[in-house]
Amino acid sequence: MGDSPEKEPLKSYRDLVVWQKAMDLVVEVYKLSMKLPRTERYGLIQQMRDAANGITQNIAEGYGRRRRGEYLHFLGIANGSLLELETEMIASGRLGFITRDDASTSWALAQEVGKLLSALRDSLEKGT
Repeated sequence: MGDSPEKEPLKSYRDLVVWQKAMDLVVEVYKLSMKLPRTERYGLIQQMRDAANGITQNIAEGYGRRRRGEYLHFLGIANGSLLELETEMIASGRLGFITRDDASTSWALAQEVGKLLSALRDSLEKGT
């Protein structure tokens, strides 16, 4: 009818931009965590990696749920993991393990993922 292209339906959670950006964040967090001292192997390093992975895992798990409320629940958990990751990055900086420059790419991606998660949650809550 109009000239605007119709969106193709999503075939998988892997088609979600928020999941794709969150996967980019996982990669960056792994790179960033390698700058931390080995003494943090079972501390901040593992916590940062677990939190970053938790974002993608909960987006995927929520997508696979049948009810919108369940999906929203898992997106809320993903957001909690994002905030946990931000907190761990801040702590790593305050402890002198990483610099602002070290964390800039991860931090920017985290902010982008947060906005995308919020937009997805808003969209689901409105039923669009």
